Amino acid sequence: MTSGFFVPGVEPGKPASSDYDVVIIGAGPAGLCAALYCGRARLKTLVLDKLAPGGELLNTEWIEDYPGFRLIRGVELAQRMEEHARDFGAEFRMGTVVEVWSEGTDKFVRTDEGDVYRARAVIVCTGGSPRKLGVPGEAEFAGRGVSYCAVCDGAFFQDQVVAVVGGGDAAVEEGTFLTRYARKVYIIHRRDQLRAQPILQERAFANPKVEFIWNTVVEEIGGSDAVEWVRLRNVRDGTTSTLPVNGIFIYIGFVPNSNIFRDPVKTDPNGYIITNERMETSIPGIFAAGDVRVQLVRQITNAVGDATTAAIAAQKYIDQLKDAERRARAANPTPGE
Repeated sequence: MTSGFFVPGVEPGKPASSDYDVVIIGAGPAGLCAALYCGRARLKTLVLDKLAPGGELLNTEWIEDYPGFRLIRGVELAQRMEEHARDFGAEFRMGTVVEVWSEGTDKFVRTDEGDVYRARAVIVCTGGSPRKLGVPGEAEFAGRGVSYCAVCDGAFFQDQVVAVVGGGDAAVEEGTFLTRYARKVYIIHRRDQLRAQPILQERAFANPKVEFIWNTVVEEIGGSDAVEWVRLRNVRDGTTSTLPVNGIFIYIGFVPNSNIFRDPVKTDPNGYIITNERMETSIPGIFAAGDVRVQLVRQITNAVGDATTAAIAAQKYIDQLKDAERRARAANPTPGE
């Protein structure tokens, strides 16, 4: 592989940006761990992400379930993981990946700015995006009271009233976190019991600032210049009501960022990428790790486990390519060799 190559499907006369052994898409826990192992294997490694390294770690204040750390800030863990990967030679660049494709044994990654990178293997660690409620007012008030990140926006709601939508780990944990700022936090859940881990439920139930609204969904978000109220509907009896709030934080799951492939990979009905035990997708040489992959649970620990497997599998895949190239050269030597 050489630099300055020309890529099929790219504007004529425009060379690709550079060659790498491995391009890793996404710099969350999975991407950072994959970068560490690829760098440690002496593979030329590039990590691409549209934001700073860390992914969802940057939106998590405290982490208490990562082995070796009884309690560590998400930002600090992200910084440590990035530094560790850099120590082994991984490169980091900002860029939004819009397309991945394969041409023979070469893999190509294109960003929204037109940069194209060629690699022998690609590891997709793109995670997911917050799932939207899809109700009137949600898009209109985005950034003006509608949020998907309590750590990012919670401080804007000092001594105010906020609602949290959802019943899983994120909703309950972030709802409790918001009590640091808000004087009242309503957690609105469409069922009559939570799906969150018991320890998170216990903390929320014990917090006097938290009030649960059960069997209820949000049907509209309203206000003038910013969020002022949400319209609710009880799913059991159909009654509606209006709840005055200054903000609403939505945690109803997320959609996997798996729509970047020119040639679609196999996914489940929800769009999560299906891999084998080596974390390899249905396209040879393209691997997936972390939340973008079909999972039973979505935790930092299984993300880095996926990434470890994907990185080592990518190394072995690349070694096989190099062995095949050496055998081909030996069988068909060029004049002068």
